[in-house]
Amino acid sequence: METIVEVIDELNIDDKACMALEKAGEIIKNGGLVAFPTETVYGLGGDALNPESSKKIYAAKGRPSDNPLIVHVADMQSLEKIVKEIPDAAYKLADVLWPGPLTMIMNKSDAVPYETTGGLDTVAIRMPSNKIAAELIRQSGGYIAAPSANLSGRPSPTEAKYCVEDLNGRVEMIIDGGAVGIGLESTIIDLTVDTPMILRPGYVTKKMLEDILGGISIDKTILSAESGVKPKAPGMKYRHYAPKGDLTIVEGEPLQVTKYINEQIMQHIAEGVKTGVIATTETAGLYKADVIKCAGSRDDEEEIARNLFSILRQFDDEQVECMFSEAFDENGIGQAIMNRLLKAAGHKVIKV
Repeated sequence: METIVEVIDELNIDDKACMALEKAGEIIKNGGLVAFPTETVYGLGGDALNPESSKKIYAAKGRPSDNPLIVHVADMQSLEKIVKEIPDAAYKLADVLWPGPLTMIMNKSDAVPYETTGGLDTVAIRMPSNKIAAELIRQSGGYIAAPSANLSGRPSPTEAKYCVEDLNGRVEMIIDGGAVGIGLESTIIDLTVDTPMILRPGYVTKKMLEDILGGISIDKTILSAESGVKPKAPGMKYRHYAPKGDLTIVEGEPLQVTKYINEQIMQHIAEGVKTGVIATTETAGLYKADVIKCAGSRDDEEEIARNLFSILRQFDDEQVECMFSEAFDENGIGQAIMNRLLKAAGHKVIKV
């Protein structure tokens, strides 16, 4: 299969871009796949109401078929077709947070095939704010199933070049809309339980949700390696976001963390192993690794979140074999950062 790459500027969707999006929409309507930018990460889109399209998404990614896909919509009216009933909580959240990086889980209607929901009676739904994504959804019929546009288990792509790296020859089209703004996948909240529950942390924090709905619970597996249940949301059960090399997270007082990581680095370098560190602005100058990547300042968690997946991909580009990362605060967006890091590291954590 030849993969077409179309470059579109989100801030200038001109006639040429509209023609490309119309073509992309036709590909999806006809059962094909298109990778496209959102404000979170790049998504791999297919027709959410076509079971064969969802099967193609799983095959292209090498993704387990019980890992649910998120259905992307462009307006609230679209929910009426794909859910049994729209909860009051969904309207309240949508008024404030849609379009945006929030996915809501509701009870699905018969219009949504089980191939899209990973065999579940619930469906995960999001309304992206990226203008390219919104127009593609409209051009393709209104319902796009889209996990992240990477091979399963790899770091999610925040630039189109990583979609090309993973999916060239596997999908009909990749839309290059430039670097994304957020860099971590959407927050997922389950609205089918008595107390709405966060199943995946993201840019939308627990406090932001509580300010709208009141009481919110958090799935206990978010920062834990234990998850023996069938996933209700993408990423709950499987290792994700992993670089090709070995990643370890180090927790503790900053000076002790730096000391421990440098000791490990020197041992690996002596053995001829190429090393890397995910550091912060405050500590980047203290490390002695072959490759040092500064994720940003601890005072700006949004910057760290935006850079994380890109850094993991850059380590692969530079063939780093052994990596260490400082741990981050588990509150606010820091919880989402740690969730992704823990999955990338296979929950390999050293406390010093």
